[in-house]
Amino acid sequence: MLKVRSALPHKTLTCLAALVLAGTASASNTLYVESWRSDDANIWSDTIIPAFNKHYPDIKLQFAPTPPTDYNSALQAKLQAGSAGDIITCRPFDASLQLFKSGYLESLNGLEGLKDFSDVAKSAWVTDDGSEQFCLPMASVIHGFIYNKEIFEELNLSVPNTQKEFFDTLATIKSESRYAPLDMGTADQWEAATMGFQNIGPNFWKGETGRKGLIDGSAKLTDQPYVDTWKELAKWKPYLGRGFEAQKYSDSQNLFTLGRAAIYPAGSWDIQTFNNQADFEFGAFKPPVVKEGDTCYISDHTDIGIGINAASKNKEAARIFLNWMATAEFGALFANAVPGFFPLSNHTIAIKDPVAKEFISWRSECESTIRNSYQILSRGTPNLENQLWNVSAQVINGTMAPEEAASETQKGLEQWYAPQQ
Repeated sequence: MLKVRSALPHKTLTCLAALVLAGTASASNTLYVESWRSDDANIWSDTIIPAFNKHYPDIKLQFAPTPPTDYNSALQAKLQAGSAGDIITCRPFDASLQLFKSGYLESLNGLEGLKDFSDVAKSAWVTDDGSEQFCLPMASVIHGFIYNKEIFEELNLSVPNTQKEFFDTLATIKSESRYAPLDMGTADQWEAATMGFQNIGPNFWKGETGRKGLIDGSAKLTDQPYVDTWKELAKWKPYLGRGFEAQKYSDSQNLFTLGRAAIYPAGSWDIQTFNNQADFEFGAFKPPVVKEGDTCYISDHTDIGIGINAASKNKEAARIFLNWMATAEFGALFANAVPGFFPLSNHTIAIKDPVAKEFISWRSECESTIRNSYQILSRGTPNLENQLWNVSAQVINGTMAPEEAASETQKGLEQWYAPQQ
């Protein structure tokens, strides 16, 4: 756990709120919150809003989510029509950056609560030159592996720490049991990149060093760390379930919750699903390092931010709400209500869920980074993120060599991104 400075005290914020609201009595004091997290509706109504209103009873909140697949287009249409809510839940990087450039998001420069976030945490919602912050970091997700503890106990297995131990474990599961050693499919493609390439890759390209090297052009996707990442992924094939090429994300979740697979390449967001559906105990382990003693790196990916509609008539009340969202109180409420989504502030947060607690403990053991295709590198055509989906799936399927995957993605980047030309 990390210790940090305190956010602006509630007493100070309450006095500020009273002064602000006294001067804006004619305006509505209801803040409408736009979000794609429709699954969180009960959490907002039962936990977040009541907690906020204990401090600021005169500022009302209305959580108004849109289905995740419709959110981007629906929000754009509302903003253009002038009907969007006061508070905007922000996707990471380019989608929100474009909203800011179009004048739809308020600059948050000078917001008191921002002092409690690191530059890495803020990186998903800042302009390329670092001069304007337009969303407050809200939550991240962490990558790793979730495993069935009962299967590990049955086969007398220990959690692997190195890559050799990882593959020895997979080999034991395959030879001594009926379980699928590794539970992931490639039909949807995105898992191959998100839970495969972006999960294990930071240990090869050294996290932020490698990610920033791609952005400034000092590193290329044909460099050995990237080729080695795909080589490691290619070794997964013999340990995946039968017919994994046709296996979708939901199929993988079902296979694991039914107790038919031992290890699930994961994002921490899956914790909730498995808590609800699995009737066995499960745990998590971080991406294995190349050799014992190596520095470990984790993808602690900035996933959710929160901003203010530039056209809101309640901006001061909205800033009060965002400052409260920067506090340890909010961080603890959200992290424990939605296990697997972790606060991005530097506050010390006590996590109750044991698997979520395991994931977040890696922050103190490893160096954190974010997915290397999200900042800047997927703006052009071809889109690097989509390319990574496709080539990573092909590498795992055995239809593309690791060197080919590296060459194809590098050529794609060179077509439009000047620092890589």
